[in-house]
Amino acid sequence: MCVDWKTGGLPGTERYILGIGAANIDMMGRSALPLVMEDSNPGTIGTSVGGVTHNVCANAARLGLKVKLITALGSDLHAGEIRRDCLEMGIDPSHSMVVPGHGSSVYLSLHNDMGEMALAVSDMRVLQHLTVDFLEEKRSVLQGAGAIMMDSGLPESILTYVTKTYGERIPVFVDPVSCTYARKLSGDLTGYHTIKPNRFELEELSGMSLSAGLETACGALLERGVARAVVSLGREGCFSLDRSGAAVRVRGEPLDSIANATGAGDAFMGGLLYALVHDLDPEETLLFASGVARLALQHPHTINPNVSAQAAWDEAEKGRLRAERVYVSI
Repeated sequence: MCVDWKTGGLPGTERYILGIGAANIDMMGRSALPLVMEDSNPGTIGTSVGGVTHNVCANAARLGLKVKLITALGSDLHAGEIRRDCLEMGIDPSHSMVVPGHGSSVYLSLHNDMGEMALAVSDMRVLQHLTVDFLEEKRSVLQGAGAIMMDSGLPESILTYVTKTYGERIPVFVDPVSCTYARKLSGDLTGYHTIKPNRFELEELSGMSLSAGLETACGALLERGVARAVVSLGREGCFSLDRSGAAVRVRGEPLDSIANATGAGDAFMGGLLYALVHDLDPEETLLFASGVARLALQHPHTINPNVSAQAAWDEAEKGRLRAERVYVSI
């Protein structure tokens, strides 16, 4: 799907990435020793601004893209913190909804001594206040986007409205977020350009075990209307399959240590958006997105402040990432 990035939907405007979804306060605890469940674990606790769509937007902005965000904020102190963070990151949050008397979203995660997430609790209730009527009021913002990225924490009505209204002419990307939220994507996927599940979300979405093969599971999603499925496989790399039948697998050397695994998938999605804007081919797309994800894994903060396009390419080379493409029957 080709997009003219010179001009937007309105005269004299420039194309931008539009994120619609979660922006919240992240509270992360990391154990200093192997986790012991049902006990107090010594370690460290930090607070930052996160949320899947916010994080994707932040990475896209650090990669040099123009970015806007529509989210739902409470009327608490956290809302001001989220706005300030967005502006510092280069994200325009001015079109977001404010819900009076409601708290902003909070995401609480617990990580083991290796930095890998063991458990998380999310309170995203404020996001359910985002309505189709509100987005109708922001129609010009959506029309001017070069690509739209959403997370499935959104109400199903929003996901359906955006894909049915804009999916034919604007690339729409979606992150399933979790196996629970992925169930909102269990039906027709027409209107989505790219869906980015991890291995567990792919099994949930496809209704089959990955023992059947990545091509088969991703093919099941393409049969339901999505143009491309991109799967993050952790230490085993990533895989993509699109309607042309191009199946690409990227592997590389695993990192010696992981500082924080929370933001890797969001960084990967930011890399996919950059690849769309710069018209990278399927192999380049996965190599670049993997480089951005590896940068995220190496920084204690969810958003690595050192992310840049050049740093991502350098990381892909440093990690000896390699891409293999084959064609399969769709």
